[in-house]
Amino acid sequence: QGSVVILTSGTTGRPKGAARSSDAAGVEAVAAVLDRIPLRLGDTQVVAAPLFHSWGLSHLLLGLARCTTNVLARRFDPAAALESAQRHEADVLVVVPVMLSRLLAVPAPTPHVRVIASSGSAIGSKLVTDVLDRFGPVLYNLYGSTEVAVATIAVPADLAEAPSTAGRPALGVRVEILDEQGAPVPDGTIGRVFVGGSMGFDGYTNGDTKEQHRGLLSSGDLGVFRDGLLFVEGREDDMIVSGGENVFPIEVEDLLQHHPAIADVAVVGVDDDEFGQVLAAFVVPAEGDHDLTEDAVRSHVRDQLARHKVPRRVAFLDELPRNPTGKVLRRQLAGMR
Repeated sequence: QGSVVILTSGTTGRPKGAARSSDAAGVEAVAAVLDRIPLRLGDTQVVAAPLFHSWGLSHLLLGLARCTTNVLARRFDPAAALESAQRHEADVLVVVPVMLSRLLAVPAPTPHVRVIASSGSAIGSKLVTDVLDRFGPVLYNLYGSTEVAVATIAVPADLAEAPSTAGRPALGVRVEILDEQGAPVPDGTIGRVFVGGSMGFDGYTNGDTKEQHRGLLSSGDLGVFRDGLLFVEGREDDMIVSGGENVFPIEVEDLLQHHPAIADVAVVGVDDDEFGQVLAAFVVPAEGDHDLTEDAVRSHVRDQLARHKVPRRVAFLDELPRNPTGKVLRRQLAGMR
C-alpha cells in the first residue's frame, strides 16, 4: 500500500512531514470536495495553486481522475493566469487566497469560470466580497490543514451571507469547538477547533502528532459556530492578552483590509513592557495619492473597535513577507523593530 507525505508550510517553525496511508481517507476527501464544489468530468481547469502544496496537488490528481484538461504554469503570474482561463475557456480556477488579490488587480477581461476553488490560508471578508462582485457567485473556500485535511467548505451562498465564514462541516467530518479541558462549548462561544473523521493524518514523520480529544484532532485554530457556520478567529498562538484583555489580531486585520488606502495588512502581537503584549499593524499602502499615516490607521480602528484593540505600533512596508504558498510570515513580522 502506498502513502503520501506532504510537508507543512513551516509558518510556525521548520516544516514537518505529515504522512497519510489510508485508502478510506483519500476516498472520503474526494467525496467531501465533490459534495460541495461542482467539479465535473471533462472540465478544463487552471491550477494556479502550487503543486507542492496539498491544495494544488489534490486538484491535479482529482483532475486527472475526472479526465480534465489541466492548464499549468511554472510560476504564478496573475495576468497570464487570467489570459489562460480566458483562452482555454476554463471551467475551474484553483488558487490560494493571496492569488485572488493579485488577480483582482489585473485590468483584464474576466473569464467566465464556473468555480474558483480557494484554500491554503485565511481569506479576508473584503477579498471575498470583491471576488464575488467581479466573478459572480463562483467562489468556494475550503478550510482545513495538512494534518486534518478537509474541515469545512464555504459555498457562494455562505460567503454572500457571511463573507468571513469558513463554511459548514464537510461530508463525513465532525467539527467541534472545545475548551481548554477538551469539553464542547455552546454555539456562539469561542474555543479551540477540533476536527474528526477518517481524513486525519497518521502523524508527523519525526514521531510527533497533534493534540487529540474525543477522537478529534486539533487544527491549531480558535473558532466559533454561529447558525451552523464556522468562523475562524485565528491561530491559538496568535491571540494575545493586552492589559488583561483577550485580543484576536484577525478582527483588527479584517477591519483594516476594508480601508481604501490599504492594499495589504497583517496584524500580530508583540511584547510590551507596559501592557504585556500589544498589537502591531504592518501596512502596505494602496497605490495612489492617499494620506495614510500611523494616526490614520489607529483612528480607523479606534472609531469601530474597543480601545484595547487599537494597534500600538504601525509600520509601513512595500510588501508583506510570505512563504511560497502565500501565507504571511507572522513570526518574522513580530521580530521586526
